[in-house]
Amino acid sequence: MSLHGLTIHELREMLAQRQVSAVELTRDVLHRIEKVEDKVKAYITLDPEGAIEQAEAADIKLKEGTGGPLCGIPLSIKDVLCTAGMPTTCGSRMLENFIPPYNATSVMKLKEAGGVLLGKVAMDEFAMGSTSENCAFGPPKNPWNTEYICGGSSGGSAASVAADECIASLGTDTGGSIRQPASHCGVVGLKPTYGRVSRYGLVAFASSLDQIGPLTKDVTDCALMMNVISGYDVKDSTSVNQQVPDFRKALTEGLQGMKVGIPKEYFSKGLDPEVEKAVQQSINILREIGAETVEVSLPHTDYCVAVYYIIAPAEASSNLARYDGVRYGFRDKSSDTLLDMYKNSRSQGLGAEVKRRIIIGTYGLSSGYYDAYYKKASQVRTLITEDFKEVFKTCDLLASPVTPTPAWKLGEKADDPLSVYLSDILTISANLAGIPGISVPCGFSGAGLPIGLQIQGAHFQEEKLLKAAYNLEQRLNISQLRTEYL
Repeated sequence: MSLHGLTIHELREMLAQRQVSAVELTRDVLHRIEKVEDKVKAYITLDPEGAIEQAEAADIKLKEGTGGPLCGIPLSIKDVLCTAGMPTTCGSRMLENFIPPYNATSVMKLKEAGGVLLGKVAMDEFAMGSTSENCAFGPPKNPWNTEYICGGSSGGSAASVAADECIASLGTDTGGSIRQPASHCGVVGLKPTYGRVSRYGLVAFASSLDQIGPLTKDVTDCALMMNVISGYDVKDSTSVNQQVPDFRKALTEGLQGMKVGIPKEYFSKGLDPEVEKAVQQSINILREIGAETVEVSLPHTDYCVAVYYIIAPAEASSNLARYDGVRYGFRDKSSDTLLDMYKNSRSQGLGAEVKRRIIIGTYGLSSGYYDAYYKKASQVRTLITEDFKEVFKTCDLLASPVTPTPAWKLGEKADDPLSVYLSDILTISANLAGIPGISVPCGFSGAGLPIGLQIQGAHFQEEKLLKAAYNLEQRLNISQLRTEYL
């Protein structure tokens, strides 16, 4: 197999034994990008020269024996995370020419661990979307079939991993934006507990919901990435000072004694039969390898979409007020008055979906409507959180689909944003409650498109998620089903 098709843990061994150099590995991945990027369109910014320089530095550290856990591993970064000296566009014309003077904490940790940053990958503008079709620079394509969406908003991250255009990637998840594209592209994607990973340097969409996490080729790599990016950060007021375990240690433990809840609300009308079949088969496997399953209820699930699409746009309305054409970002230079400059800069620099959510959020926060909408949504959010707390008193994990359907064709739902919003129904609640969730490949549709299983756990229980996902992965052996799809 070519180097670009290997995992972090396989390549770490080869690099440590000097069977391959970091430069050779990086050149191999760059050649892969050159071969397939015209079809996949995963990258917004690619820095091949900088990547080779980083790989050369990694080889020196490997020779000296001072390399970190990701030394020499080529990685992609979602273009919503600040990278010093490299554009951070957020998939928007508003920030097309913005180059941050600093690195996000998560990016800094990857660099300190020796990771080779290849470039920044495509995403829905300001992370607002479920398909990555809202990217101002064109949507990334699903590597399994480039006529289909790869999911969003971390679509470029998932596509770059699935297409072997990197070895692993960082994405962000506000309402399912790591787990959905991971499911659609057949990779592993983990949304950590809110506060587990520093949000410093993450360009905010909805501050109480956003969380950074890894997208990888297998569960072992996911644990490795979590070891690097997790931890308390004084620069992030939402960071939790919680001890970080070695996430790899739990992987090889069995599932005996583990109780997995099956939320009945997640298997209701509207679930695609192919998705339900693949997920049920995986649940059966969890039983076979030692887990006990029990039906549970999350009674406020029906309100999740409504609550999310009040809270998230409200926070976006506040966060995106900073893009006014004055301090940084796109500015309309033809305006004669200050007010026109504000209006024209925002109307020209921001895309349709972002403007739609700003308007919704501003309305929900406006005088006379705040109590009826935002306050009420916040109260129901508390009830949703309580549902999870009650469920996790009786079970260790929850298993369910990630999305109600497999990926659909690009443009198929372009004129129906509501149906796209509804595709978030199975992932949103984890963000509202702040709990961790992972998507692990569990099967394929009749059209050959990947389907993922979602596993969720209580706060700071990522070890249990990874353990269940790893055991399932070993039994399914999904990695053996990967083919040359491009």
